[in-house]
Amino acid sequence: MPAREPHIIAVYPGSFDPLTLGHLNIIRRAARLFNELIVGVGVNPDKALLFSAEERLALIEPHIHELPNVRAEAYAGLTIDFAKHCAARVLVRGIRDLADLSGEIQQAAVNQLIGGVETVFLLTSDQHTLTSSTYIKQIFQLGGGDLSRVKRLVPPNVADKLAEKLARTQRSEVNGPR
Repeated sequence: MPAREPHIIAVYPGSFDPLTLGHLNIIRRAARLFNELIVGVGVNPDKALLFSAEERLALIEPHIHELPNVRAEAYAGLTIDFAKHCAARVLVRGIRDLADLSGEIQQAAVNQLIGGVETVFLLTSDQHTLTSSTYIKQIFQLGGGDLSRVKRLVPPNVADKLAEKLARTQRSEVNGPR
């Protein structure tokens, strides 16, 4: 009787605030590598969030519905605890450059030590090397909401939500608190 292939569940954690084309590239590639991929939408205490967890899930959902082995879930707390909760054996991390790799290597070692979860690094495609959610928010907010500046970096539904969010923010600044 042939040995049965192990069923491997992976978690791709991130804040996804906002979701970028680079994130989608990693999601699609990781979906081909694992039996199940859970996109873990977490809260990074070091980042100022533009979108709520529910909004971020809603922005991701249209892009994963055609991937039968991928789902997205929000979580709070440690990523390693979320991975264990999902019975994941692997964390997926996208790497843009050496700076990303340096920090991720340390985190991977800690996750393996305290949780027994392995980390798989996927290098971003060349066109996404400079794509960062933080940079996208800065470009959009400081650039006056010029959609043309971010349309090549995010999916159309995300660009639309960024425009809505910025318009609401600008209206509330003009009108003041109610």
